[in-house]
Amino acid sequence: MAAVTGSNVVALKPAARLADPTDRKFVQIRQWSPISGGFGSVQARPCIGLQFQSKRSFASPGVKAQVATVEQASIEAAQNVEAPVAIVTGASRGIGKAVALALGKAGCKVLVNYARSSKEAEEVSKEIESYGGQAVTFGGDVSKEADVEGMIKTAVDTWGTVDILINNAGITRDTLLMRMKKSQWQEVIDLNLTGVFLCTQAAAKIMMKKKKGKIINIASVVGLVGNIGQANYSAAKAGVIGLTKTVAREYASRNINVNAVAPGFIASDMTAKLGEDLEKRILETIPLGRYGQPEEVAGLVEFLAINPASNYITGQVFTIDGGMVM
Repeated sequence: MAAVTGSNVVALKPAARLADPTDRKFVQIRQWSPISGGFGSVQARPCIGLQFQSKRSFASPGVKAQVATVEQASIEAAQNVEAPVAIVTGASRGIGKAVALALGKAGCKVLVNYARSSKEAEEVSKEIESYGGQAVTFGGDVSKEADVEGMIKTAVDTWGTVDILINNAGITRDTLLMRMKKSQWQEVIDLNLTGVFLCTQAAAKIMMKKKKGKIINIASVVGLVGNIGQANYSAAKAGVIGLTKTVAREYASRNINVNAVAPGFIASDMTAKLGEDLEKRILETIPLGRYGQPEEVAGLVEFLAINPASNYITGQVFTIDGGMVM
């Protein structure tokens, strides 16, 4: 049985990307608001109040200098606006990759974490940069405390802070409980649950100081309803859901929002290898009759991470599963 990991329930339009700050006609600044905790849009029009309409120019050198000063100030303002810094674990493929790309397109500075797929992570980073964004890669196992500390330090050394944490990294070791080895149980618990704990604890230390932050944990519908052959995975994801609710309560007074997204079946390399008969049985359990796409999950995560409309949402679990568990 494949690991149950989402579908599109919410269609969310990502915010516009940063405009070219060198455009003197109109500069749209994607601004991370210290009040709302989300993006705002500031329109800078350098020549307001300094427009002359005549066949002959009456602008004195002094007026021209003032115009140039205003234009330069507008350009510098566009360049100095701080975009939010996001860490996405397990971002080299699947849902993690889709989330990293969505946040990068929306103007975030993104740390792309990976465990072994360095080439794929570099490709994600380069794609973000091709949009005009900023990205760095970090290879590390989030179940190891030293690796987590190194990851957080990399983000802070590079951009000065951490605004958003997406806990996505995870593995499966599927088998029936009667055949499951302790090592198979422990591997999944260590990465899928303890890794979320370690990353959340480390990132929250920074968010607490600035009294602002967004944490989104990628859980699964099997954490809500269970699944045969996935006792370890189901237990870990149920743990993530409980952890999400507890951390949301503990950090609400510090203006840190903590939510979980619980996908159902998401199209992946794994689902592509399923036999026709098994796929048919799976799709029969999904009212929408199809697998979800990673980009659909990323749209929901992006909303929770950077849209100001999500600022009053915390401690919630959002299923995105095509109706599987309704």
